[in-house]
Amino acid sequence: MKKKKLKKSLQKARYIVYKETRHNPTDNAWSFFGGFLGLSAIGLLQSLFHSDENTDILFLIGAFGATSVILFGNPHGPFAQPRNLFFGSLISAVIGVTVYKFFFIDSMIWFSPALSVSLAILAMQYTKTLHPPGGAIALIANIGSGEIKSMGYFYVINPILTGIIILFVMAILFNNLSKNRIYPYKEVEIRPLKYAEKIYFWKKETNQPDIV
Repeated sequence: MKKKKLKKSLQKARYIVYKETRHNPTDNAWSFFGGFLGLSAIGLLQSLFHSDENTDILFLIGAFGATSVILFGNPHGPFAQPRNLFFGSLISAVIGVTVYKFFFIDSMIWFSPALSVSLAILAMQYTKTLHPPGGAIALIANIGSGEIKSMGYFYVINPILTGIIILFVMAILFNNLSKNRIYPYKEVEIRPLKYAEKIYFWKKETNQPDIV
């Protein structure tokens, strides 16, 4: 009896481990090429403004790596949706710059980075715009290069807003090519939808009754 129970438990554990670690090669390929194209687009924009005097990569920052993971690795997840992407990123950027301006202390260089990330988390939670790369965006405003710190609130516009717009557009154009993906996500039968129907995400569904 004990042997049967043990065997059954092992089978169940093996199934759970398999289920949690199995891969879909096709979906992985979509994630790979989506991330590559999204970051390449930002990198190409950077190359237009790169010079020997301006060596900082001010368009392509580390936080966009995490954003790409979310947008192309899990486009149906809540953190990838436009509200979280835009507001979470921009709120975090504003907080990061503000904290650096008013709370940076030379003798306590750890203080403003920790405070900015903590406040960004709190603000995103209260506004329901939680976006994990927001923490990195707030952090970079405090620990980035001298050129990034000197940008002040322009940091919110570029590289943050510029970068997330590019990644957002690439996520719409690329993710929706897949029959198994729709971005931004909505509760619909995905496979029967045509590409144009998925890209025009703001259009109201014809089969939905009007709300009076």
